[in-house]
Amino acid sequence: MTWLSIGGAPAWADTAPTPLAWRDFFVLPIGPHGLEPTPQLRAAHGQPVRLVGFMVQREQPQAGQFLLTPRPVAMSEHADGEADDLPATTVTVLLPPGQRDRIVAHQAGPVAVVGRLQYGPAEDATGRVSWLRLELEPGALAAQASSPAPHAASVH
Repeated sequence: MTWLSIGGAPAWADTAPTPLAWRDFFVLPIGPHGLEPTPQLRAAHGQPVRLVGFMVQREQPQAGQFLLTPRPVAMSEHADGEADDLPATTVTVLLPPGQRDRIVAHQAGPVAVVGRLQYGPAEDATGRVSWLRLELEPGALAAQASSPAPHAASVH
C-alpha cells in the first residue's frame, strides 16, 4: 500500500489539524429529511483538518482541484455525465490560488490531505455543486507534485 501525504501543518493553524473521519460527516442512519451534518462536521467548518481517503480517478481531471472519497471511485464523465457514483461524503480538494492552473495526477491508494474544511453548497466553473471542500494552504504541493494543465505529473 502506498501513502501520499499532501500538505503538512497549515501555516494558518495555531494547533495541529484535527483528524476527521468519514463517519464524522453525516448522522447515521439517514433520517426522513435526508443527510444531516454531525456536530463534528459543523465544528470542523472553517478549521484545519486532516483527512485520509482516495483520489477519484477522473476521465477528465479538472485543473486546480481533485476529488477525495472514503473508497476508491472511478468517474467516466463522458459516459455517465452527471449520473456519477460519488458518495455524499465526496470532498473537493482545492489547490492554493497560485496553483489553480495545475492538474494533480491520480494516485492509487490512500491519500492524506491537510487543509481548511468548508461545508455548504458552492458551485465551481463547470456548474458542479460541492457541499464539502478542503482548501490547501499555499505551498501544500511541491513544484514537482503537479504540472501546468493539460499535462499531469505524479505526486510523490
